[in-house]
Order: sequence, then structure tokens, then C-alpha cells
Amino acid sequence: MKVVTDRATLTQARSTLDGTIALVPTMGALHDGHLSLVRAAHAAGADHVIVSIFVNPLQFAPGEDFETYPRDINADVDMLAAEGVSLVFTPTPDVVYPSQPRVRIAPGPGAEILEGASRPGFFAGVLTVVTKLFHLTGPDIAVFGEKDYQQLVLIRQLVTDLDLPVRIVSAPTVRDVDGLAKSSRNAYLSANERDTAQALSRALSAGAADGADPVAAAAKVLADAGDVDVDYLALTGPDLDAPIAGGEARLLVAATVGSTRLIDNVSVSLSPEFTAPIKHA
Repeated sequence: MKVVTDRATLTQARSTLDGTIALVPTMGALHDGHLSLVRAAHAAGADHVIVSIFVNPLQFAPGEDFETYPRDINADVDMLAAEGVSLVFTPTPDVVYPSQPRVRIAPGPGAEILEGASRPGFFAGVLTVVTKLFHLTGPDIAVFGEKDYQQLVLIRQLVTDLDLPVRIVSAPTVRDVDGLAKSSRNAYLSANERDTAQALSRALSAGAADGADPVAAAAKVLADAGDVDVDYLALTGPDLDAPIAGGEARLLVAATVGSTRLIDNVSVSLSPEFTAPIKHA
């Protein structure tokens, strides 16, 4: 496995890889959720997997946790070596953005709700860096987790609308034994806060089990938990669309526990006659 930090070395190392190439973009502080994406890349037929580790400043607003975001490159590299990764790209911001970017990807109306409403500019930063990483690494496949569901939907739209020659593969959310979705930001939680944060997955499970009113069922669990500051709880179609008309839907939540903002989501099966606009608690 090679670890590279600059564009020229990346290009040289990439040129030695034959066959189908998969990219797994990450911000580091790797955990089993990230490693499941690497395994999904292998399962999708990749001959070689490239993993990028880059904390993207473009997707952090002033006052967010860019400076304190967990970083442990050495531990990350050790984990990736054990997963059969061929190439790891760990650039600094000046490598990815040699000059202040004047052009950014406009993510469209799907970025104006949910995370986009709470974090203006976030998805423009995400889609811009993803597009740059696609161009820099030249993958045939790119793998993203369902845990960041809105991001996954928007990246699929990016690839379709801009005719990018990359196949997007999704991997299911990985959870700890207590149900909490794996996230690098879980490291911010104290023991008591972690116990409280489990209400998110419990709420989603309750919502998924209630085909009549998933939002109300989930909202009750969150309200009963206490100390959970809910940003949004929403039921949408699988592409974040509306109206919802039976079949598959998505229940998504964002909430702050202590000072840590967490997101999670789950697939919901609705009865055929169920019809509603995007519904928020």
C-alpha cells in the first residue's frame, strides 16, 4: 500500500494501478463504518481501492469543528493496510485547493432542505471536493455510506446530471452494539451523552415499525428521552422527494446531544395507500 500526499505522486501511483478502481472518500478518524465502505468496494468488483483522507474546509461553516475534527492519520493508515487498500491519498488543503476556489458545484434544490437548511453551503463544499477527488483519482466506482443519506442522494444526482463516468455504490449504516450509528463525531460524546444519543436509533426503529405515522412514533421516543435537541425529524421519499406515495420512504433525524450534532436515518416501508408531503415533526 502506498501513501501519497501530493498531486504528482498521486498521478504516478495511480498510473500503476490496472483494472477497476474504486474510490472511498473519507475525512479520516476511521472506524468500522469506513472500513465497511472499503469492503463494499472490493465486493463491487474493484481490483484496487483508493482511500482519500481529507478534512475538507469548504464544508465547514465558521464556528463548526474544522480545527478540532478528530484526526489520526497513523492509525487510519494501519487500518487501511489491513483491508487491502492499494493507495491512500492524504493531501493538505493547499494541495486540494492550490488557490481559493472561485467556482463551486451548485447542489440544487435537494440541498436546501434537512442538512442544507441547517448548514448553508455545506453541500456545495461536499460536491465540490467530491468532484475534485473524482478528477484527481480517476475511479470507476465510488463508495458512500447510507448514514449520510442526503449526501448520497446528492452525489448520485451530481454524477447523473454532470455525466461523470463513475458508478456510485452505497453501503448500509454500521452501528455499534448499542444501536448508535458509527460516526467520527461520536468521540465527542461523554459516557452519559452516549447513553442519551441512543435515543436517535431507538426513535428511528420506532418510526420504521409504525407504517401509519412514522414521524409521530419517532418523535415520541425523542421527546421521552430528554436532553436531545432535535434539529429535524423528517419523512421523505427515497430521493428526498415529495409527495411520498406508499412503498419505500426515508426517515431522517438530526439532533444535538451535549455539544455534539448527530445525524441518522432509516428506510421505512409504507402501506400502498399512504400519501403525504415531506413531513417534519
